[in-house]
Amino acid sequence: MKTLRYFSTFTGIAGFELGIEYALHTTNRSKNGKSQEDQKNESEKRQGLESAQGKRNAPANGRSDRGTDSEPYTGSLCVGFSEIDPYACQLLQNNYPTIKNYGDITKINERGLPDFELFVGGFPCQSFSIAGKRRGFEDTRGTLFFEIVRILKEKQPRLLLLENVKGLLSHSEGSTFLTIITALDELGYDLQWQVLNSKNHGVPQNRERIFIVGHLRGTPRPEVFPIGESDSVTDGKLKVIRNSTYDTDRLYDPSGIARTMRANAGGKGAKTGLYKTGEGIRRLTPTECERLQGFPDGWTAGFSDTQRYKMLGNAVTVNVIRDIIIKLFT
Repeated sequence: MKTLRYFSTFTGIAGFELGIEYALHTTNRSKNGKSQEDQKNESEKRQGLESAQGKRNAPANGRSDRGTDSEPYTGSLCVGFSEIDPYACQLLQNNYPTIKNYGDITKINERGLPDFELFVGGFPCQSFSIAGKRRGFEDTRGTLFFEIVRILKEKQPRLLLLENVKGLLSHSEGSTFLTIITALDELGYDLQWQVLNSKNHGVPQNRERIFIVGHLRGTPRPEVFPIGESDSVTDGKLKVIRNSTYDTDRLYDPSGIARTMRANAGGKGAKTGLYKTGEGIRRLTPTECERLQGFPDGWTAGFSDTQRYKMLGNAVTVNVIRDIIIKLFT
């Protein structure tokens, strides 16, 4: 069995971890007394993942991007997290009790980290989002990208996968994105990137994010992008029953695609949108939000609704990570 070793930063509630697990069919967690395999099978059935067993047993196809040889990865091991939100940290402890959380990325001793082949992280996006003030690297959250650079420079993993908001591309007329790409290039990484929408990956949520894949120059190049819009596309569009200048006042039809979930917004429908159902006008429930992000039902249970909405709004969509990892390693 060949195991993919990876290090996770800005981990949140483990969207990258679940996506990697679903793609490589690992079972390294436990929850609510259920076996790890049972949990994954339940989630696969609910999300309608196709050909899970076939992919689990798929033979090597001769592509060299599986690693240094043709043996396929059949499992993964997270060698560590980096997360500081106390609620997300508790969720990680509940679900991955044996994995070390290195905490604040600014305080990590990069030389003390274990070796790993893949670096993943959805670095803070508020500095680049069109919903925020878009201060970019002027904002301390924006400078956290350079902590990623510090770790990559020391550890030199073969592969990296980063996620951020679509607004990163246009921030400061593109100069911010150029700075990021240049920094990674100078570390020796060749890069490819694409904006992906969660609605094209099996969940009915309109959520556009940019994903950056890098590989060390001189190592096998995985051809990940483009991932076409036809991949696992969810039919439908955003349907607005009542339009408004203010997004929090808009009313959506539940038969359409859900509006982008948000972590930090005020008002009853600000985080999830307001929807007209047979029960009246209401926001989405935390369980519905878990489904929109590709998490198993109850993944954020045990926390207040306020924290559940925040954690889910900050999360990366599990299905998107799953599809990228499948293209990266199979």
